[in-house]
Amino acid sequence: MVKAIFCTSCKKKLGPGSVTFSCPNCSKQEINRCYHCRELATRYQCSKCEWEGPH
Repeated sequence: MVKAIFCTSCKKKLGPGSVTFSCPNCSKQEINRCYHCRELATRYQCSKCEWEGPH
């Protein structure tokens, strides 16, 4: 069974054009960004260290 991955910002299911990366500050949390939130530069926050991006 495949686990669905959701955008850290808008909580929608990830699709084409999305990206997943480690937190730039602590590297302990995975950040998921959908295409729409990336285009709008919507803010996201790491749930481990509370770092906010994009910068």
